[in-house]
Amino acid sequence: MRIRGVIAAAVLVGATGLSGCAMFGRDNDQPRQQRAAARDAAPSIGVNSFLWRATLDTLSFMPLESADPFGGVIITDWHANDSQPNERFKASVFILDTRLRADGVKVSIFRQTRGADGAWVDAATDPDTALQIENAILTRARQLRIATLETRR
Repeated sequence: MRIRGVIAAAVLVGATGLSGCAMFGRDNDQPRQQRAAARDAAPSIGVNSFLWRATLDTLSFMPLESADPFGGVIITDWHANDSQPNERFKASVFILDTRLRADGVKVSIFRQTRGADGAWVDAATDPDTALQIENAILTRARQLRIATLETRR
């Protein structure tokens, strides 16, 4: 009989202890769940963040006219290089996907030259220029992604 009493007491203490652990476990998980819910509800940009940051980094030498992180559009203002003051460039970048993909970014380059009368006139651009900028953006985006993965290790 005495053994049954000891076993019954051990079961009762164990069950009470486990229910207390569960109670405290839920309380400890509640802030974690609240943080996860807040993170999920927090507004984020509507495009791939690596492509977005890489585009801003790549075009940082040009003045920014407009940037829409939800629509994925970055438009620069006209930029003239000091060594070529009669020529200026403008860029429009469209980030097309939430994934880091080679076809997730589209760059358009506009070029103007100063005419004899001093007015700016639209001029043709080398189609390879936009492709080179797209490749530079993609390379920078990959570097940012790799750096993020390495910090998580």
